[in-house]
Amino acid sequence: MRVVIIGNGVTGVSAALSIRRLQPDWEIIMISGESSFHYSRPALMYIFMGHMSYKDTKPYEDSFWQKNRIDLVRGWVTEIDVAGKKLIMHEKDPIAFDKLLLATGSKSNKFGWPGQDLGGVQGFYNLMDIRLLYENVKGARSAVIVGGGLIGIELAEMLHSRNIHVTFLVRESSYWTNVLPIEESQMINRVILEQGIDLRLSTELKEIVGNDSGRVRGVVTNREEFIEAQVVGLTAGVSPNIALAKASGIQTGRGVLVDWSFRTNIPDVFAAGDCAEIITEGEQRNLIQQVWYTGKSQGKVAGEVMAGKESVYDPGIWYNSAKFFDLEYQTYGTVRNVSVEGESNFYWEHPDGSRSVRIVTRGGAVCGINIMGLRYSHRVCERWVAEKRSLEYVLDNLAEANFDPEFYEKCEEQIIREIKKQAA
Repeated sequence: MRVVIIGNGVTGVSAALSIRRLQPDWEIIMISGESSFHYSRPALMYIFMGHMSYKDTKPYEDSFWQKNRIDLVRGWVTEIDVAGKKLIMHEKDPIAFDKLLLATGSKSNKFGWPGQDLGGVQGFYNLMDIRLLYENVKGARSAVIVGGGLIGIELAEMLHSRNIHVTFLVRESSYWTNVLPIEESQMINRVILEQGIDLRLSTELKEIVGNDSGRVRGVVTNREEFIEAQVVGLTAGVSPNIALAKASGIQTGRGVLVDWSFRTNIPDVFAAGDCAEIITEGEQRNLIQQVWYTGKSQGKVAGEVMAGKESVYDPGIWYNSAKFFDLEYQTYGTVRNVSVEGESNFYWEHPDGSRSVRIVTRGGAVCGINIMGLRYSHRVCERWVAEKRSLEYVLDNLAEANFDPEFYEKCEEQIIREIKKQAA
């Protein structure tokens, strides 16, 4: 039996390891045009900033793959022949498969802006992007970043570390308010401004303007302002990378359509991770998850199913974390950007605006937690949400979650006092 996996990110690797564990004798081939070996994509910014080398981002020694008899192919798939069960490769012989997993990840969004294909304009998602960025920053004095999400803030920090003046265009009235409640969003606004970033809220990109050499020289906003820039980062989110699937007759929507065991409409063809859209029955919207740990979990389940084990994906308690310059963020469960009927929000913020805790309850049980600027235990916070603990229980045990270093200021007494006052 030959299993082929397109993509060597965390989803593809997790699937390969599941298959190898359950089927010691099967042939496994993992294909990537981006890199020869699996690396940690979230670490790309640290390579650019000089905090890590590329070698440091590889979770496994290069010899690991041969030891586990996982064959690595560096190359690009140009077509999936689902009827003939083979992959057409760019400048390589076709590769036959018995079972196929699409783990093709995401791609940076472009929205047809005039000038978006000029030199110096790019997204930031993969190794090719970081190589391009090294070239684009040569001699650059100023940059514009379009889009107020997590990739945008990472790119802003990266460029800022090279002493490049950054202007940040965010179409919302406050940073990331499509995800965060206004208080947390405003904390990040302050952090961005304190770093010397020119944050332009309620501002959209209208046009990217080039010079006679075909390179960017600036942008025009929806307010008809011209902003000089030698680099423009398009970071208005990512979308599932489905071009291969779509051209091959595999059903797609926003992503590659799959069931909860990651089967597509084509027998023996599976998809998981950022590129997958899980069909959800009823009125609920189909599920697309595009963070590292969900990619790992989905890959594990997809690999088990491909290897013959009955397995169904359980999304579990939602979790995400990020870093906005020096401000750390964690979220667990359901924390909406705006309050809804039936939920209660309890919020504490340190007087200096550097730390905050939000606890959301529904029906008397804690359903969501946001932590800003404090280090709380993933295991503890997730358990509180999973066990539907009461607000009183969480407050009584709040100190259990804090694992800030010894000499950091402990804020639990202030948090408990303020939230109990709100709950009274």
